[in-house]
Amino acid sequence: MPRKVLTDLYVEKIKPTRGRRVEIFDANFPGLALRVSESGRKSWSLFYRLHGGQHRFTIGAYPQFLPAAARTKATEIRNQVDLGVNPAVEKRSRRNDPLPEVETFETVLADYFSQYAATNMAPSTYAETKRQIERDVLPHWKDLPLRDIRDRHVLKLINDIAAAGNGVTANRTFSRLRAFFNWSISQLRLETSPARGLVAPVKEEARDRALSDDEIRWFWSATEEIGWPFGPIARLLLLTAQRRDEVSKMSWSEIDLAKGVWVIPAERARNSRAHEVHLSAGALVVLKGLPKPHRGFVFSVTGDDAVSGFSRAKDRIDAAMKKLRRRELRLPETDDELRRHLDIPKRRPLPVEIPHWTLHDLRRTAVTKMAEDLKIAPHIVDKILNHASGTIRGVAAIYNRAQYLDERRAALEAWSNWILALTNPNKKKTNVVGLRR
Repeated sequence: MPRKVLTDLYVEKIKPTRGRRVEIFDANFPGLALRVSESGRKSWSLFYRLHGGQHRFTIGAYPQFLPAAARTKATEIRNQVDLGVNPAVEKRSRRNDPLPEVETFETVLADYFSQYAATNMAPSTYAETKRQIERDVLPHWKDLPLRDIRDRHVLKLINDIAAAGNGVTANRTFSRLRAFFNWSISQLRLETSPARGLVAPVKEEARDRALSDDEIRWFWSATEEIGWPFGPIARLLLLTAQRRDEVSKMSWSEIDLAKGVWVIPAERARNSRAHEVHLSAGALVVLKGLPKPHRGFVFSVTGDDAVSGFSRAKDRIDAAMKKLRRRELRLPETDDELRRHLDIPKRRPLPVEIPHWTLHDLRRTAVTKMAEDLKIAPHIVDKILNHASGTIRGVAAIYNRAQYLDERRAALEAWSNWILALTNPNKKKTNVVGLRR
């Protein structure tokens, strides 16, 4: 059986073989196969062994299932097999049995994810939607009949989330539930949406936080203080301007240190488009200084699992930045000493020293500095960010397929030099140059 890395481009371009049907197995997912008929029809299947026999589960047709969605579905099937469940038998049973008279929220939600979300959402969006609803909603409504859910249930759920200080999460929960209810109506599983007439609980303001030059200096020193693995991850977030999950889940197979290139595959990119990222001199210093051997995930203790615990890591970075700021201003480093120094009683809060920022703000910081300080053209920055729609739109976007690789490389090198000059003022200056628009 032939084995290939079944990328979006490969699957799209493959042609039928005259006189016979062929199956091509995915080199990156054991058992996953693409079947191409004589007529050119393409479909996905997963082969697996259970109870001593080999079985085949038909996932669905291409392009309804793109490669990333097929792997996501295949992972769900594998999980059932690991539990001793034969998904092929379960599928036949569901096909032959009518829908139950009373469907719970849990059963319809499972169908929503398998029949709609897995194929119509980007893999990262699908994973985050599934994780958040299963965490914040499913425990409350698991056994509740779907048709018994009322607007008061929805209102209480999202208001409780907002009251706990998670306003943005409450908004996301509301919008995801509204989409689920609308799908349920389209599938005749529900008559009216219990979210109809309700509004999002919190008014959100677009974030515009970018770190100042001083904050970048404190951040850079703080990343050295907290060390492996979150220190290097945080530095690469700033140097590459890529997303947190893209950086923290990078694997050595995606990186060519010799060429200085990191390719984020389509199934990991937020917009499902493969993205080439130039690794500047600063980024290569970070990567080459990481623990060996070079296998599996870059940021992993075992190589088999990506790191987690970003909330605690961010707290450590914040604490280190605050300490560095106070040290620079010759202020006491502990809160108690600072209170005595400023004559502030314990019952009163200390003044905010460094305004709140998130790891995603590092991406905005890179964009802002590249545009304002290095004069890098907006369409080059859009390409660095892998934005599907940016400054080039409409007819121009259809005909302009240029990737501007050379310009992106120069921009990220200039950005790396800018950071080095800012964070190492005593070292020999590098040639930091702006780029023409």
